[in-house]
Amino acid sequence: MAEILVVVDMQNDFVSGVLGTQEAFDIVPQVVGRVVDGLNRGETVLFTRDTHEADYLSTQEGKHLPVPHCIRGSEGWEIIPQLQEYAAHPIDKPTFGSQYLGSLLKARDEDLRRQGQPGVEKVTFIGVCTDICVISNALLAKAFLPEAEIAVDAACCAGVTPESHRTALRAMKACQIAVEHEDETD
Repeated sequence: MAEILVVVDMQNDFVSGVLGTQEAFDIVPQVVGRVVDGLNRGETVLFTRDTHEADYLSTQEGKHLPVPHCIRGSEGWEIIPQLQEYAAHPIDKPTFGSQYLGSLLKARDEDLRRQGQPGVEKVTFIGVCTDICVISNALLAKAFLPEAEIAVDAACCAGVTPESHRTALRAMKACQIAVEHEDETD
């Protein structure tokens, strides 16, 4: 079974830096455990990395969230130390959702089908922020792979606030994205 695990934006600025939250800090052991488990089960593991340039404050996002973060080359931009050994080639994304990630998932699906295999059967999302980048990328994956199961592991996600995390989980459910381990997030 072709399964892909996508680790969204587990970067210093979102865990312990300028936009860090206690909830993001608290999920680190679960995220590391899920990555290791996924690799041991043969999942393809992909990482995304929120990436902004020095002109961030003049961008559309910067005008709405005037907190410089994840500036390319900064310590805050780096994947957290606990995951660096697994994130050799993260997908840099300049905004919430990554069209490149969607294209990559679709290409993997097509490649498997050309080989006579069923294609990508499941894509699971973990990371931060549930209510911004996780939901954006899960919905993009659903658009690129409408027949694959798209899931989010709630126990390995954190939102900007606990309430916005729960709201995002409800929104994803409404869009036929499976929510796993939701009871473990309350």
